[in-house]
Parts: sequence; structure tokens; C-alpha cells
Amino acid sequence: MDIEQKQAEHIEYFVKQASNNKGSALSSIIVEATSHPSLFAFSEILSVPNVLELAGTENSAFLDLLRMFAHGTWSEYKSNASRLPQFVPDQVLKLKQLTVLTLAETDKVLPYDSLMQELDVQNVRELEDFLINDCMYVGIVRGKLDQLRRCFEVQFAAGRDLRPAQLGSMIQTLASWLSTSEDLLVSIQDKIKWADSMSEIDKKHKKEVDERVEEVKKTLSLKADIDFRGHEEIYSEHGGVMDFEEDRSRPKRRRHPVG
Repeated sequence: MDIEQKQAEHIEYFVKQASNNKGSALSSIIVEATSHPSLFAFSEILSVPNVLELAGTENSAFLDLLRMFAHGTWSEYKSNASRLPQFVPDQVLKLKQLTVLTLAETDKVLPYDSLMQELDVQNVRELEDFLINDCMYVGIVRGKLDQLRRCFEVQFAAGRDLRPAQLGSMIQTLASWLSTSEDLLVSIQDKIKWADSMSEIDKKHKKEVDERVEEVKKTLSLKADIDFRGHEEIYSEHGGVMDFEEDRSRPKRRRHPVG
């Protein structure tokens, strides 16, 4: 089962749980969701009306916690840790994984030094173990560890939930892509029409050539027939002359008078 299908199943489960509970009962659901080892998308849970109703209540910190996992990073959590519920180890790991995804959105070559600073990792060995065991093996990223250049080259990274401010930019990007696709489609259609017209021209030209060839064949055949007949007539005439000459060349008999 691929990661997208797993995500869909987990999201459906937690959305149903959040829809069927209110108030303080949602706190444990949010902690469970943000600790789940295979869940990396939270916007659907965040949009559940019961969850949004936590705002301004004594449990509003858990709404902020869920927003942190939807859009935040480890460094942002450290800056706001005093306002949020204390993390369990699984939540620490999850937010660090999500931080790697955020960094990979803007840069496909992540220096080790930057990663160690962002993730609070003490050394390269610990960083590489985290990237291999907790990121690549999980399937949220693919890439190459370059020990010589001390960087992680990202080949693939799963997408995170969009921040509200990113929606307008995403719509603009999609609109630009759509416009480019439409222009490309028009260009392809023009190429197809051009190819079709050239094909018709080629067919017409081939037909004309074939007709010319047939005309030439007929002409040559007719000429050959005429020449052949002409030769027959000439040979026939020559034969008549020879017969005449032969008659003239025969010695004439002399007539002797009858005595």
C-alpha cells in the first residue's frame, strides 16, 4: 500500500473521530493524530467544525498544536513552546520529519549544517541516521547523502498542507500552468493540421507523378509500336526490290527462228 493511500485512510479515521467528539475529548484525538507514525497531513482534521470550535476555549492550545503540525517547523515550535502542550517523543520526531519536507519545498540541496541547526541534531552521524531511518525508509523523501559535499540532495519530497497565505500563490501558479497548457495544446493542434495538409499535398503530388509516369509509359509504348511497324514496312519494301532486281539479273533466253 503506497503512502498516499495510507494517508487517505488515516485522515478519514481521524476526521470521523474529530467529528464525533467535542471539547476536551478532542485533545486526546489531536495528540494521537500528531503522534501517528504514518500521518503527515492535517488540514482535513483542522477544518472539522468541532476542532475549530476549540478557539477561545481552555483547550485552544490543542488547536494551535494541530496548526503547528499542519504548517509549522521545529524551530517555530521552539519559539512558541511555552504556549503549546508539552510534546511526547513521537510528536518531536513527527515535527522534525515535517521540517525536512518544508525545507525541501524551496531547496533541493540541503546542507548538513543547516539541517543540523534546524533539527537540533548534534553530529553528522545522527543526522544521516535520521534522514535514512526516519525519512527515506518511511517514504516521505528520496534522495542522496553526499558526505563529501556534506549535503542531502533531494529527489522527491511529499507535500505538506498549504498555509493559508500560500493558497493565492498556488492558484496563480495553477492558472499560469493552465494557460501554458492551453497554448501548448493550440500549438500541437496547429502542428497536426500542418501535418495533415502536408500529407494531402504529398498524396496529390504522388498522384500527379503516377499519372505522369503512366502518360510517359503510354507514349513510349505507342512510339515503340510505331517504330516497330515502320521497320516492318521498310523490310517488306526492301524484299520487293530485291525480287525485282533478281528478276532483272537473270539471263534472258534467246529466241531461235524455227526453220
